[in-house]
Amino acid sequence: MASADFSKIGFVGLGAMGKPMVERLVAKLPHDAKIHVYDAICTPMEDLGAKYPDKVILCDSPKDVTVASNFIITMVPEGKHIRAVYFDEIGIIRAGDLSNKIFIDCSTIDLETSALVQYYVTQSHPTALFYDAPVSGGAQSAEQGTVAFYIGCPENDPRLGLITELLSLMGSSVTPCGMPQGGLTAKICNNYLSGLIAIGSSEALNMGIRAGLDPRVLSRVFAAGAAQNAVCDRFNPCPGVVPDAPSSKDYEGGFKVQLMKKDFALAVDLAESVDAALAVGYQALEVYQAAARDPDCMDRDSRVVFRFLGGDERWAERFPKDEA
Repeated sequence: MASADFSKIGFVGLGAMGKPMVERLVAKLPHDAKIHVYDAICTPMEDLGAKYPDKVILCDSPKDVTVASNFIITMVPEGKHIRAVYFDEIGIIRAGDLSNKIFIDCSTIDLETSALVQYYVTQSHPTALFYDAPVSGGAQSAEQGTVAFYIGCPENDPRLGLITELLSLMGSSVTPCGMPQGGLTAKICNNYLSGLIAIGSSEALNMGIRAGLDPRVLSRVFAAGAAQNAVCDRFNPCPGVVPDAPSSKDYEGGFKVQLMKKDFALAVDLAESVDAALAVGYQALEVYQAAARDPDCMDRDSRVVFRFLGGDERWAERFPKDEA
């Protein structure tokens, strides 16, 4: 395959992350490049096809996407979905000859499913390549083209430069994580820590507000001290502190609490499989499981744990307008 030949890209999975990632490709790829897309739900496909008729080609199945493409990117919620994308009757494997095609899975799924798909693809088709490359940053970052990719390969992988060039059209960084499924392992650890920070930040903010502190002031204290973290800086769980954060929009958009529950469960499973001790992980998983069932929290950004924990969303009525 010629280096940097991105004229035939395939994309399966057009959800909150996948659809804006395709739009970044549309904006960055040459005019004559074609992006072949599929999703089990017709609406996002039809939206993209109507908006970019000269560049986005609608397909009837993952199989059809694969036949028409040299690079195939997948972005689906769970391991069961990636198994269906690859192994169902209309799945990728049914495309037949996968020789010289490169498959990049950007989903956050269990390591076992990823390893199974990689084994099947590469053993059946020795010149085909499969990479796990989950993303971090959420829907807002996908729209802005600033997601981070964690790719499961060593730094000396001969295709890393090519893969980095393609992924950089959709994101701001690509980090090789050393080994197959290393990207997934890194992403699961990252989301575990991010989920813990969101709960800790929500608890600390709620504590401070109840004690009489303005959460804007408290958040500036965090930013200036040892508690500084990206969750508070960019996605502050307390509504009204960061105007563009999902919390300030009734927790709309962002990274759904159900997905955090799923990723947190993957992390707990990973910890158990490698005999890593967890001091607070099981309790945090219970929080996300309960929040994902709560009608006031489900389908909302995962930082809605602030609401779930009883945080005061009307704090602004108690504090004067911030002049800083």
